[in-house]
Amino acid sequence: MELAWVLSSLTYMGELNRMTQFKDKSKKNEKNINAALFTYPILMASDILIYQANLVPVGGDQKQHLELTRDIATRFNNQYSDTFVIPEPYIPDFGARIMSLQDPENKMSKSDDNINNLVSLLDEPSVIRKKIKRAVTDSGTDIVFDEQRAGLANLLTIYSIATGDSIPKIEDNYKGKMYSEFKNDLGEVLVELLAPIQKEYKLLMKDKNYIENILKDGADRARSKAYKTLDKVYRKIGLVKRK
Repeated sequence: MELAWVLSSLTYMGELNRMTQFKDKSKKNEKNINAALFTYPILMASDILIYQANLVPVGGDQKQHLELTRDIATRFNNQYSDTFVIPEPYIPDFGARIMSLQDPENKMSKSDDNINNLVSLLDEPSVIRKKIKRAVTDSGTDIVFDEQRAGLANLLTIYSIATGDSIPKIEDNYKGKMYSEFKNDLGEVLVELLAPIQKEYKLLMKDKNYIENILKDGADRARSKAYKTLDKVYRKIGLVKRK
């Protein structure tokens, strides 16, 4: 938060106004367009820059925020001398933006009010199967990847990412088959993919002390690195050094 305050003095309101996520969420929540939503990209930039990250894995929808992060870091470095690493985005060539199961024109989001729009890592197998069966496709019959058929294209993308199979291979496997069979198989693929994650989660949740120790150790190391950057920033802008 301290670094976010400093960086806010170098961020233009026009830049924040152009953020696509701010514009989209503002339309959905016209009665609650708060300052936190508006300044969130600065907080995100601070989280990246304070740890001197050089490569940041992001989804396609976060690329704009990372571009702003780079602009802020460059602006600070130009004004106060080299301080921040300028991070590069790591965006997969395929599957960087997974869409909603019920509204494939919009991205899948864990904060969605409709839980049928997403698959959670901790969803029960029966819930995963049900969500995939209910997922939007179209009135066609052939299982082929076509960006104009957003629902089916999204499901094929998920299948490809989960299995490692190419889209052409999946299309060939389901040539002449029904959507129902494809969806049944996709449900099973996701259940199998998430099973090890869910098993490990349940094991970890049985030992809260172990989790707390991991979190404490990680927080200590992160705090140490963050303070080094923050001290450097304060020195550059002329504030009293932290103690």
